[in-house]
Amino acid sequence: QVQLVESGGGLVQPGGSLRLSCAASGSIFSINAMGWYRQAPGKERELVATFTPRKNTNYTDSVKGRFTISRDGAKNTVYLQMNSLKPEDTAVYYCNADILRYSWGRPVNYWGQGTQVTVSS
Repeated sequence: QVQLVESGGGLVQPGGSLRLSCAASGSIFSINAMGWYRQAPGKERELVATFTPRKNTNYTDSVKGRFTISRDGAKNTVYLQMNSLKPEDTAVYYCNADILRYSWGRPVNYWGQGTQVTVSS
């Protein structure tokens, strides 16, 4: 069994900062890719920032220069530092990972339960 547990969401004023964390736990051989998505009310879920299998980073254009994704491989944890937050960043943020549970087989995609980020004055 594998779990992704997010933390760090909350209410923040425009221009403020938040740091999200996502820890993967359970039977894990390796993590191929890991990152963050978000879903605002009435909108589709979209990629925010992610590490690719080659450990490169991808960001959606709207967060470039404001958000930074980082990882701690030893802890199977990924972070999202969000600065200069805007009201349009308000959404439920979900952690996502492609995880190999054993040295054989194919990676399986997992989602966290989501954490609410609200940017409002």
